[in-house]
Order: sequence, then C-alpha cells, then structure tokens
Amino acid sequence: MHPTDLTVAAVVEHEGSFLLVEEHAMGRRVLGQPGGHIEANESPEEAVIRETLEETGCDIACEDLIGVYLWIHPQTRQQFLRIIYAASFLRCDEERKLDDGVLGRQWLTLKEIESRQPMLRSPAVLRCVRDYVAGKRQADGVLSGIMPLQQNVDQVLAAASLV
Repeated sequence: MHPTDLTVAAVVEHEGSFLLVEEHAMGRRVLGQPGGHIEANESPEEAVIRETLEETGCDIACEDLIGVYLWIHPQTRQQFLRIIYAASFLRCDEERKLDDGVLGRQWLTLKEIESRQPMLRSPAVLRCVRDYVAGKRQADGVLSGIMPLQQNVDQVLAAASLV
C-alpha cells in the first residue's frame, strides 16, 4: 500500500473567478488549486499561505476550512489527502519567480473549470470549488488536537470526504 500524501490547498475567489495553478505534473499539463506540503513546525494555514505565494505570486488570507478530501488515483492507488481552505485574495506580485514546474496562474469561473475537467489535476479540484460555492465549511475544531498533522494522518483521514 502507498503512503498517504498529505497536502493543503486554497480555494481563492476574486471577482467571480477562482485562482488556479497551471503546471506540469504526473507527466502532463494540469490545473489545480495552489497548495502543497506542510513543512516542519508549520500550521496548515501557514502552509497554504506560503504555497499559494510560491506557486502563484499571490498573497492570500486564510479563512474557513472547507473540508478534508481523500482522492485515490485510479491507476496507481496512491492516496491524496487534501485539507482545503477558503482564502481571500489580497494581491499578486507580477515579478515574483514561481516554483519550478509552475507554468503560471489562471483565474477561471466555475463554468470554465467545469469545461476543463480533463485538464484538472484530480476530481478534487472541481469538487472543492463546488463545495465552496455551496457554502460548505467545517467547524474550526475539526483538526485541533491532532497536530502535527503529518504524524496523525490516520486521524485526518477519519475526517475526510471521499472524492
């Protein structure tokens, strides 16, 4: 069995569009929410702010927890556990160098994201945006008491919605 890949990501809405990262991953060009791994001594909220800046050049303010999502890759059976936050857009630095592999950022409406489903990194990308639009939010305490998350993946899994 593969280890579970624990990441954070942000759903950032601004003027009716959502911030996505275009990058090369899994051998193809994909779109996904900005996000990544939690570093040592970093909270999930700090990680999502840092990852969004590194991948898009945009500053955000982390807000509510939308949810925890589990996606299992149909071919490799690798498990991807994502903690998704709603975040508000503050500004973008057009001059900032982005992470290696990142081709750029895109602002897409929900309809445009739906029309690009074959390009999405995983089905979780669209599911998280739809949940955000529907107003889904988790209670603040859903992840409290299980820090550091990297050492308590089984407990985070127990709170996850299967995608």
